Amino acid sequence: MSTTTATPNAQEFAGRTALVTGGASGIGLALARRLSGAGAPVVVADYNEESARAAVAELESAGGRAAAVAMDVTDPASVEAGVRFAVDTFGALHLAVNNAGIGGPSSPTGEYAVEDWDRVVATNLSGVFYSMRYELPAIIAAGGGAIVNMSSILGTNGFAGSPAYVAAKHGVVGLTKTAALEYAAQNVRINAVGPGFIDTPLLRDTEGPARDHLISLHPAGRLGTAEEVAELAAFLLSDRASFIHGSYHLVDGGYSAS
Repeated sequence: MSTTTATPNAQEFAGRTALVTGGASGIGLALARRLSGAGAPVVVADYNEESARAAVAELESAGGRAAAVAMDVTDPASVEAGVRFAVDTFGALHLAVNNAGIGGPSSPTGEYAVEDWDRVVATNLSGVFYSMRYELPAIIAAGGGAIVNMSSILGTNGFAGSPAYVAAKHGVVGLTKTAALEYAAQNVRINAVGPGFIDTPLLRDTEGPARDHLISLHPAGRLGTAEEVAELAAFLLSDRASFIHGSYHLVDGGYSAS
């Protein structure tokens, strides 16, 4: 990784393999498109292998190099196999975005089902740890690179009815900062992104007063787009962010400022 300031260009990620978890839809797919469009060979890792293959077909039809792999981020063996697949397919791993996540049901903390807590934390927090556990040795072996972990505005705020999601996303921020301290000297930059409420398939079914309420939480007066999140993540992965380590960057339409 260069330590000089760089400007964006159409091939700024050429020769750098990227792995995107949860890459088949929503923010993950926008990330895969953004990185592929800038020259990176992209491994689309997703629980839904059919959707991952469809994403790869789209990237390849646009002229990119991509490969799909089924990955369950709650299973360390599955994550290890997915990282190995990326290295075996494209020769190395340089960049990773740990984006896979779920929302979980809404319920007060004192009534939250234990099995729902376990499932949300396993995906949103343990899944990020497992991913970094196997990505980091691969990236170091490649000479260095960058990781972006997908947290949320709820990595810094509370949200009634979402104790597991909020706790997990706070945990992602702490994990990011700790790993960044550990690996900066080995030429690996690790940062986190905190999106506000984004207009993705997960929210498309939210209509009427519920959707209006979510919009009202953002001073910008709208929900964000997956492409806006992808643009921030791409910057953090690039040499343009060469002196940014262990930071947590919001892209939330002013949500956290209010």
